Amino acid sequence: MTLAFETEHGPSTTPDGMVWIPGRTFSMGSNDHYPEEAPAHPVEVEGFWIDETPVTNRKFMEFVKATHYVTFAEKTPEAKDYPGALPEMLKAGSLVFTQPKKVSGPDISQWWTFKFGANWRRPLGGLSDIRGKLDHPVVHVAYCDAKAYADWAGLDLPTEAEWELAARGGFDDTEYAWGGELMPGGVAMANTWQGTFPTHSTKPAGKERTSAVRSFPANGYGAYDMIGNVWEWTSDYWSMRHPEPAAKSCCIPHNPRGGDIDASYDPRQPEIRIPRRVLKGGSHLCAPNYCRRYRPAARHAEPEDTSTSHVGFRCVKRTAG
Repeated sequence: MTLAFETEHGPSTTPDGMVWIPGRTFSMGSNDHYPEEAPAHPVEVEGFWIDETPVTNRKFMEFVKATHYVTFAEKTPEAKDYPGALPEMLKAGSLVFTQPKKVSGPDISQWWTFKFGANWRRPLGGLSDIRGKLDHPVVHVAYCDAKAYADWAGLDLPTEAEWELAARGGFDDTEYAWGGELMPGGVAMANTWQGTFPTHSTKPAGKERTSAVRSFPANGYGAYDMIGNVWEWTSDYWSMRHPEPAAKSCCIPHNPRGGDIDASYDPRQPEIRIPRRVLKGGSHLCAPNYCRRYRPAARHAEPEDTSTSHVGFRCVKRTAG
């Protein structure tokens, strides 16, 4: 394996709660797993700071108290944005994972339920709350919520390239953020599903969902929970594949960001023009038998208007503003 970690610590002043990611050229993506991760291709990214952990309920609560912000999941959807939706479905809420006893086929509605009233304050809907979970990642945040927090904090959301570089922890050619094995020596390195998804979890009762940040080891850059726990929003629009590698070293993409908004729309729902963004990192629901996206190269499409019980975010600060 190649350890590419640099000893550079970046500019002299480090923002509170952030770690420095040295800039370099690295191989982004993978040719060995899901088709959307291919092709692996070199990109150059300048150094930046990234949050040491995902944004927690505690930090998000500070933002809401300071701004009186109302998240997307707390607002009643507008009928014009969802053609054909029944009036009784146009209520505030969010998607919540519920472990089924048995499943038949791949239909995700067997374990995902849109629960009216579910939001960051009430992650399971109903009378649930976040008492005892202030240091867990905030969930039920749509893209606009993550961006609003970042703007308030004077930060930004990471690009996919920035996020992947940070998640690799200095390693260039290993499968996972910590090396070549998912559970080296039988030790879990991240909060991922243990057992057979979605019907059987071997975790202790009460530990099946998110975990407090820093519950698992930091990676080589000192960042926690880059893998597992919750998926994390990036600022890049979704694409079905990465671009082909540059033919010459002079043409390697530099700080790639953005993507194509038109290509990000879901072709299965042409009547709904909701852009999709790239999620990274996998979550506590990723399992070897179902979703092996607990790797830095893995990626997933998420509509900007969608919030769930397993998606959060973290922020970055760039040296150039």
